[in-house]
Amino acid sequence: MYPTKFLCHKRSIAAVMFLTLTILQTTVKAQLNPMATQYFQNQYLFNPAMAGINDGLNINLSLRKQWSSIPGAPATQAASAEYLVNRAAFGVNFYNDQSGLLRSTRAVATYAYHIPLGEENQKLNFGLSAGVLSQRVPLEQVVGDQSDLSLARYNARQNYLDGDFGTSYTSNSLTIQAALPNLRTIFNKDNNNYTIDRSLYFSAVSYRFDFGENINTISLEPKVAFRGVKGYTNIMDAGANLMLANNQLSIQGMYHSTKSTTLGFGLNKNSYSILAFYTTETSAISNYTNGDFEISLALKLSGKK
Repeated sequence: MYPTKFLCHKRSIAAVMFLTLTILQTTVKAQLNPMATQYFQNQYLFNPAMAGINDGLNINLSLRKQWSSIPGAPATQAASAEYLVNRAAFGVNFYNDQSGLLRSTRAVATYAYHIPLGEENQKLNFGLSAGVLSQRVPLEQVVGDQSDLSLARYNARQNYLDGDFGTSYTSNSLTIQAALPNLRTIFNKDNNNYTIDRSLYFSAVSYRFDFGENINTISLEPKVAFRGVKGYTNIMDAGANLMLANNQLSIQGMYHSTKSTTLGFGLNKNSYSILAFYTTETSAISNYTNGDFEISLALKLSGKK
């Protein structure tokens, strides 16, 4: 009996170690590979200064899930709404990520202000977001002793006040932007409440080229972005958005210095657009998973279409 119990004990330890490794890996990649819709379709997710960059009421919904259907596979949902009133814009931004048993939920409200600078729709934009961050283990999903004190202590932590600041210059062709997420870490040096892979900064430059006229219009917007993630080397993203058939069809591609690639295809109409993305895994964990699938819906409910 003793050898059998010892063997079962070893297998239990191995299973726990494997589950822990999987959770750590999938939690990290939420920052290494952010939502693909943030690069072109919904830049407000990256930068609060981009809230209301388009007039009227705009709503964006996104869902990302690991391609492999395994228990505890990471899943992310994002939703945002923004409304421009003259030069001021108001927005709300909701983000929920779950990897294994670790759930992180963030909700912020945004105020942005857009200053016209001249022709070609030139603007200088500023944005500030404030809200709460909650990190929990959903007890209803725990298989085992739900009264474990370690779970109770983890869930007993208070929600954290947090926010983001961003600025940008935009025109019909050129966009230059920079943002500081997780402002609480700047003013509060006690970083123990945050995961090691939190975002530190974001910056990007893009330029849009237009070719042709009317239904034959083709546009190409190359983009280069730099991101900082605590505990990792700086990350560069480079790619482009190709718009065809008078901007009704979209083909996107981004290469990330983490050695992963994002490919997207979408349909754009006057009142809505829908895009689907596939992102390959970062090189560090490509042997464990086979990438993420993401779908995003943008609705334009008022304003110019």
